[in-house]
Formats: sequence, structure tokens, C-alpha cells
Amino acid sequence: MAADPVIQLESVRKSYGEGAGKTQVLRGVSLSVPRGELIALVGQSGSGKSTLLNIVGGLDKAEGGTVRVLGLDYRAAREPELARLRNAKIGFVFQAFNLLDHLTCLGNVTLPASFARGAKDVDKRGMEALGRVGLGDYAARKPSELSGGQKQRVAIARALFNRPELLLCDEPTGNLDSATGHEVIEFFKELNQKDGVTLMIVTHERRMSTIAQRVITMRDGAIVEGDLAGDEHTGGPA
Repeated sequence: MAADPVIQLESVRKSYGEGAGKTQVLRGVSLSVPRGELIALVGQSGSGKSTLLNIVGGLDKAEGGTVRVLGLDYRAAREPELARLRNAKIGFVFQAFNLLDHLTCLGNVTLPASFARGAKDVDKRGMEALGRVGLGDYAARKPSELSGGQKQRVAIARALFNRPELLLCDEPTGNLDSATGHEVIEFFKELNQKDGVTLMIVTHERRMSTIAQRVITMRDGAIVEGDLAGDEHTGGPA
């Protein structure tokens, strides 16, 4: 029997605003992502990519449809359950790094432990995560002392701190030069192929498609290209 998908979306809808100013951002998106797959989510700005990623991560709420991630049905889940899932099983990497300047690199990486009661071996696990991204010697440095590529690697180390099963990335190479962006892409490939981490990456980076098992294209809040559930394709809004 095949394992349940890590991500299962059915007819997901989302809009912002009210009345004449209401904007439909997601128009009935359906998508199934099996364990261990690397998905590249592409499309023009405003196509709904980041909104979809935030809904999958539990950072935003769908107004219709079904969102099921790592076995949890978001419609039936209470906020404490969503928070536990985000902290224990989902990692996030953003274009803006979102590092805290007053903390060291190690402090930024171990920040998720502050949301988990009774976390153990915090510094050891933080050092392991920094080592994985090649910054084991940078634990005591502050973000202001780092290059853009180093900041992004610290952000990735923070995302890996709790050894997530699912990694969600929003334009992770957007603020990086070409060479550093390539290094980050190769690291994601390694995470996926060697560690079996499932990744969903919102990107404008053409090279990301070379490591993705599937490239999903969004337009006007709908998936217009890409494999939805293993053997189907769509030509427009659901």
C-alpha cells in the first residue's frame, strides 16, 4: 500500500479583501505531493505561489477546500496542533533570511527550541545544523558579520534544526548571487536525495527545475501545468 501523501490539497480557495476590492488569490487548487518529492512551484508574481506555500505551512488559512499535511487535516486542527506540526515537522526558508540581528548564528539556529517545552541537546543540535551548511566555525558570529549567502545558510540551518520531514522555501535564492545560489540549490538536492526530505520550493530560478522531480506552474491562482496527483494535468482553474 502506498504511503499517504505528505501534502494533499483539494479545491483550495483563498481571497483577500471584501466587496468590490475582493481579490481571488487561489481558485480551487488541488495537488498531491508524495513523501520524498522535490517540487518547484513557478509562475509570475501574484500567481498565488507564496500564498499556497503559506497555507501548506499553516501560516495562512484557506477559506475553502481541504488542506492535509503530514496526516493533519487543517480544517479540524486547533492552533496548538498546527503550532506543534510547524515546529516539529516543517522547516521554513524565506528570501529575506529573517535572522535576528541581536542573536549569534547559533542563537538564530536554535530559536525553534524556544517554542518547544523540554528541548534537549539544543546547542549540540544547533552546531550539527550549522556544520551541515558549512558554517560550524561561525556559531558565535552575528548576522551583520555575514555575507548574503552565509545568512541564507544560517536560515537553512535553522530550518533543519528540528530535522523536519517537509521543507518549504519561498524564493530561497532570490537575494543571492549566481554562484551562491547554485550552492544552495545543490544543498537542497542533497537534502532531498540523501535525507529523503520532501521539499516545496517557490522559485524564479531556472536551475531549480534541473533538480526538481516536478515543476508546477501557477497562473491567476490556479495550477496550469504540472502533474496534480500522479497521472492528471489541468488546463485552467478548478
